[in-house]
Amino acid sequence: MTHAGLARHIRIARGQEPADLLVRDVHLVNVLSGEIHPAHVAVADGLVVGFEEIEARKVLDARGRFCCPGLLDGHIHIESSLLTPPRFAEAAAAHGTAAVVCDPHEIANVLGAPGVEYMLDVSESLPLAFYFMAPSCVPATHLETSGAQLDAGDIRRLLEKYPRRMPGLGEMMNYPGLLASDPSVLAKLEAARGRVIDGHAPLLSGRDLSAYVLAGPASDHECISADEALEKQRKGMHLMLREGTQEHNMADLLPAVNEYNSQRASFVSDDRLASDLLKRGHLDATLRRAMSLGLPPMRAVQMATINTARYFGLDRSAGHGAVAPGFRADFMLLDDLESFRIRACYLGGRDVLDLDFSSRVAAPGNSMRVKDLDKTSLRIPAGRGRLRVIGVQPGQIVTQHLLMEPRLEDGQALADPQRDLTKLAVFERHRATGNVGLGFVTGLGLTRGAMACSVAHDSHNLIVAGASDADMLTAAREVQRMGGGLAVAYQGRILAKLALPVAGLMSDAPAAEVAAGEAEVNRALAELGMGLATPFAALSFLALPVIPTLKLTDKGLVDVARFEYSSLWEE
Repeated sequence: MTHAGLARHIRIARGQEPADLLVRDVHLVNVLSGEIHPAHVAVADGLVVGFEEIEARKVLDARGRFCCPGLLDGHIHIESSLLTPPRFAEAAAAHGTAAVVCDPHEIANVLGAPGVEYMLDVSESLPLAFYFMAPSCVPATHLETSGAQLDAGDIRRLLEKYPRRMPGLGEMMNYPGLLASDPSVLAKLEAARGRVIDGHAPLLSGRDLSAYVLAGPASDHECISADEALEKQRKGMHLMLREGTQEHNMADLLPAVNEYNSQRASFVSDDRLASDLLKRGHLDATLRRAMSLGLPPMRAVQMATINTARYFGLDRSAGHGAVAPGFRADFMLLDDLESFRIRACYLGGRDVLDLDFSSRVAAPGNSMRVKDLDKTSLRIPAGRGRLRVIGVQPGQIVTQHLLMEPRLEDGQALADPQRDLTKLAVFERHRATGNVGLGFVTGLGLTRGAMACSVAHDSHNLIVAGASDADMLTAAREVQRMGGGLAVAYQGRILAKLALPVAGLMSDAPAAEVAAGEAEVNRALAELGMGLATPFAALSFLALPVIPTLKLTDKGLVDVARFEYSSLWEE
């Protein structure tokens, strides 16, 4: 800000010049003082300039409503909403979201640094503030094929090029590599020295956790128990309580949060589908649930605002996280605090209903390059012993390592819908290598037909599950034809589909259209016997070899606990 601009703001704050907006008679949820107090919020040039009643060009009478700071999501993958950043912002702003700190490793695993820069460019001028962490794990592991690689030099260049919008290094998922002092992993940590480094270390504890923390990762969003969360806080980590579309960990972790450590805790969503965003909301939905579980309202709001801003250094540097002089005028007016019933949302002192969320940045082209989509690629020759089977756990992205008797015909292992044994395939889709990993999964409940998806964390190869090989191929070919997306097939025809042409991950259609497409494919799957609430979200995590216990990549079955390939057969 120029000296002249600062001098003008000082005059406005002192009542010597009119403000742009005065929101009269609010009960301010003050996350800085920890109290709710009467105030009049004065705004000039998109900033809060004071709490006193001064002259303003526009006056809004809040009639005693609660005024709450705009919400910050400290860890989210925008790509997993299936929406481009402008479409996500358009939907999330209406739920009180003011800023998001994203890890764009989904698109980075498809397109590399150009994909990260697309996300930065397309979100640059949006009213909702977007920040991005430099992806640390592209590829996530050596156990899969991604579309690109980012080394320490790439990370350093991104951080230096975008210092204002990239607070640091994204989730360090390769904790086995860190613990083994892999030179490439240590080089990435060094490239981000002095910046925020996010962690990702499910179930890590004891000496290994101490080693992980001292290397730099300062947060974790993968805890599944209060004991795990408390140990990580004891060792200095910022606790991120995750409540997403597929992952529901908040209720289990809240017992670890108390009045003394809550400042080192934040709410995050990680992954939230467009349909979930429109139906339930974003962090506003998380706050409603947290307060219903007994978390005091002030503490809950702090965990969705100032705590997150302080962890990333976005409070005073960028003015996020509170309603106070010098902060951005991002706030909500609530009819009721505990039910978090939103009456209106403001970004930069302007009603979100009056804001433009469009962007003219062109999307990248078709990224689907799949080789050998034919029936021979799905054959699994009979082996000895029982099958190693991925066990889906509803509401979690961790899986079980199960053993089941195979169904064998003509020397091949086949799906067995009567026992909920579904065939699973992951086709490499970036370089046309012809790689295909084959396995089985139980817990999807797919009794007939097939589903295919180009969203498969984190390398985003083409993942297909089905009760018959023929339907699996039909669904997979449709996803390839669309340039990415979701498809459901039965008896040789496509029952429902949703195109995701932006890197095979996102659509630039309005959120309502994408949500309608989600609903269509989910209805088709329900008709085929699937009972999961978010079936494609569940499918997309079955290829993620950094989350225990058993996963499938284009290179084969992975035992995540041992961080190595595993035979499909018990032998």
